[in-house]
Amino acid sequence: MIRVGIIGCGKVADKHASQILRVPDSEIVGVCDQEELMAAQLAERLRVRLHFGDSQNFLATCRPDVVHITTPPQSHYVLAKQCLEAGCHVYVEKPFTLNSEEAVELIGIANASGRKITVGNETQFMPVARDMRRLVQSGYLGGAPVHMESVYCYEFTDERYAKALLGDKNHWVRRLPGGLLQNIISHGIGKIVEYLPDEQVSVFATGFTSRFLESIGETGIVDELRVIIHDSQDTTAYFSFSSQIGPALHQFRVYGPKNSLIADYDHQTLIVMPQKRYKSYMNQFIPPFSDARQHFANGCRNIKRFMRREFHAESGLYFLIKAFYSCLIENRPLPISYRDILLTSRIMDSIFTQVKCGNWETRVQ
Repeated sequence: MIRVGIIGCGKVADKHASQILRVPDSEIVGVCDQEELMAAQLAERLRVRLHFGDSQNFLATCRPDVVHITTPPQSHYVLAKQCLEAGCHVYVEKPFTLNSEEAVELIGIANASGRKITVGNETQFMPVARDMRRLVQSGYLGGAPVHMESVYCYEFTDERYAKALLGDKNHWVRRLPGGLLQNIISHGIGKIVEYLPDEQVSVFATGFTSRFLESIGETGIVDELRVIIHDSQDTTAYFSFSSQIGPALHQFRVYGPKNSLIADYDHQTLIVMPQKRYKSYMNQFIPPFSDARQHFANGCRNIKRFMRREFHAESGLYFLIKAFYSCLIENRPLPISYRDILLTSRIMDSIFTQVKCGNWETRVQ
């Protein structure tokens, strides 16, 4: 039985708790929040016996095997370090830390203490992401990726989607080094990093405030971002974050030397693009029907997954938690490697530095 604890008892904790309880042989033994009333409310909903307002007391009393940290990112490093030093494995919500220096330190502490740590990039474990991973690992691309494109949108055009952030000038998201971007873009950057052949990368980024936010008097939030990534093996990638694209897209494309793949995270569809051309006008007739057949097959697959209860809203979170627990029990590889966690952190650091400095921006008079 895996004894699990949760630190941070807001909305994200509810999501984690619901999926932890689905994992066989796992038990939530205690919850903690500096606002103890929040911990008490979560404990009552989950029928957990113990709740705490102090993390040291929580760790000493409950002695969990794993701790899920679901607090704002500003506290991730301190709490994760505390849990690792108390002998716990740690699942940290994204973003992993405020910067790559903190990420390096936490992973060093984990290795030194014989504990394991992971980050909550659960979109990388949604059904379509797992399908893409299997194909790439099977060699479908015909070699290392040549180019990737990751698009991750945030629905900001209707103020109701971000009412808490827009209405609170002291919101914790505003105090992050990368602001709104830091709280979200690891989902899109992490997808690219997983398939980058090399860790030596060049990053070129520009970010700006959309005209929509400017029109409502909000100039302190960067909600448009464009990034180019280039590694030493000449694999390139584009990343786009936008609050203004309609409809809001969450897509990832991988282009290989022979074949390519397109994953749509909203529709949970995976389209394969084989290197095959037809003679004459057949090239305009056959591929559209082939694509239609793929979309139909994706729809049927999604229905089957739904019937098997594998297609719920938090399926990616469930599979990531389950994979992390399996690596603890069966000594399997981590679901997200330390290499990927650190490279994602380094790329994000570079992005935020460039956005603040306005380095990649040419104005034509």
